[in-house]
Amino acid sequence: MQESWRWFGPQDPVTLDDIRQTGATDIVSALHTIPIGEIWPVEAIKAHQALIETTPEGMSPLRWSVVESIPVHEDIKLARPGCETYIENWIQSMEHLAACGVNTICYNFMPVIDWTRTDLKFRLPSGAYALRFDQDAFAAFDLFILQRVNAHKDYTPQEIQRAQNEYERMSKEEMETLTSNIIAGLPGRMTDSYSIEDFRLALAQYAGLCKEHFRENLFNFLQRVLPRAERCGVKLAIHPDDPPRDMLGLPRVVCTAEDLRKLFEAQPSPANGITLCVGTYGSRPDNDLPAMAREFGDRIHFAHLRGVSRDANEQRSFYEANHLDSDIDMVSVIRELLTQEKRREQGNPIYIRPDHGHQMMDDLNKKTNPGYSGIGRLKGLAEIRGVIRALSVSL
Repeated sequence: MQESWRWFGPQDPVTLDDIRQTGATDIVSALHTIPIGEIWPVEAIKAHQALIETTPEGMSPLRWSVVESIPVHEDIKLARPGCETYIENWIQSMEHLAACGVNTICYNFMPVIDWTRTDLKFRLPSGAYALRFDQDAFAAFDLFILQRVNAHKDYTPQEIQRAQNEYERMSKEEMETLTSNIIAGLPGRMTDSYSIEDFRLALAQYAGLCKEHFRENLFNFLQRVLPRAERCGVKLAIHPDDPPRDMLGLPRVVCTAEDLRKLFEAQPSPANGITLCVGTYGSRPDNDLPAMAREFGDRIHFAHLRGVSRDANEQRSFYEANHLDSDIDMVSVIRELLTQEKRREQGNPIYIRPDHGHQMMDDLNKKTNPGYSGIGRLKGLAEIRGVIRALSVSL
């Protein structure tokens, strides 16, 4: 498997020289400065590529191998009139990347929000900090801070009472932090940040859009994209909804193994693949990650390897645990990925990266992107690398 590392560009606190020291050889990156829906020009791609691949004398080379992500415009997700222009722009960006030799594209089809957490600095017993999603805190935001129309229909009376208790416990500062964590934008997000009123308006656009219609919008998008992807040799790798379930009244359609079966039945193109985000899928107890790696192995082009630990009494709540110490059998997942990779033609690797990491040690005193500090991810990569080396001997 090909070790990669996510880099957010020149402003990333973790530099390319830092990444070289980890031993990772491939970079996962994107053109974050280009507005959503606009074409990525070849010149801009080559300039970003040159930043990554120009190697100082005596240093280890790096290669931009995976894009994460080309954002999908909300008009495409909503299938609005005129969205064909945005689809064509997305395709042209894909083709420009392929022309520059970048052929693996991770993307998502999450409406309005990307990955969502309620706590960006959840203190662990070790003294390190992790990302956390707390269901009661999220419900308190939805019901009493956002005050989403008809939100109460999504919760039981007991859940509403717990959310109210949580809301009444919070200080004004805690409410502001919770709101910011959910809607103000995270490094993994490609959509704009919102004020709370903007956020309400964005959610309102999806009112009345059922899950099956939304799924059809995804299929229709792929029907346009996949033939062109095949022609230019691109492998698409859709990322799951994070957390992988309906929330905020929004339809979510990439959450379970059954969702993936529907995706591949509707769009069987060999260019149609997935990002196996182990932590995201694993935050649902009904997702069996080793079984999913086995079933969808030939569709896995990219894997985010991280663990989550779910709360015993509220399985929708979780924190991001150590890469090997969580509710996910990471060793079995990696074994399945290695087995699948052995079946493939040479030159068709599965790109992996340590996804997120604890803020720890010297990084405690640094400004870091939430989940993307250097030392925590280095620890995760080292653990994953050890498992791969050990399993490779027997396989």
